[in-house]
Amino acid sequence: MFSWVGSEEAYVDQIDIRQVGPVVLGRFGGCSTAGQTKNEDGCLVMTGTDWELTVLLDAHNSAESAELVAEQFLTYQERLHQQLEQAAESVLPTFEHIILELLTEDTFRARCETCRGETACLVVVRKGNYVFWLSVGDCIAHLFHPELAGLGQHSLNQRQFFEWIGQVNTFALPVPCYTRGIRELRQGHNRLFLTTDGLVECPGEPFSDATDIGRAFRGTEAQDAVLTLLTTIKHHAVRDSTTILTWSIDVTDDVTQPSNA
Repeated sequence: MFSWVGSEEAYVDQIDIRQVGPVVLGRFGGCSTAGQTKNEDGCLVMTGTDWELTVLLDAHNSAESAELVAEQFLTYQERLHQQLEQAAESVLPTFEHIILELLTEDTFRARCETCRGETACLVVVRKGNYVFWLSVGDCIAHLFHPELAGLGQHSLNQRQFFEWIGQVNTFALPVPCYTRGIRELRQGHNRLFLTTDGLVECPGEPFSDATDIGRAFRGTEAQDAVLTLLTTIKHHAVRDSTTILTWSIDVTDDVTQPSNA
């Protein structure tokens, strides 16, 4: 288990890259010369037998909402772990329910009402040959695979700009608003890539197109690719903080293919 929020360590003007189990974590708090003084991102990584659970957070106004969400996932850590140790066909079709329970729990919602600011929240789980995601707000998730790239397909989720958890809480609406999905990974080398929006909204937009992000990983180690991404936006004097989570999965099993009709 790994958990971090930018209020603990901001990484302003500093690039930090580390390995958390199979996941490469990259952090850059933005450039002080561009006016950056704080980091309101956060993340959480859990791993187990044939699975990873990641949570990416991008708060504003303060990091309090990101802290609350990270703490809530830590509270549910044992239950999440137990669920994800089950077979993929048993847990993934209903995994959404435990995330919704976690985010709508009465005590948690009451704490959200008293915090300052709100956060986007992206949950991505890889279990076996499948990936589950649940997205609130504008964090970004991509799945890079040569077969998909050849068809112009990169994104897992679609960014939503008026969804948050915290002081303004779309999970306090009569009908909570979020997006979710489950995808089968393709045979061969799959790369999951999650990022907050500093990477894609950098001045000059060097990585506004997903293909430019995917290109950085070709023929190089993941840590080196993440360093290239963060160094580039640092040179572009990005103000907003960027947090990246990325890891790869190699699938040897047969996967869904069209019929020969």
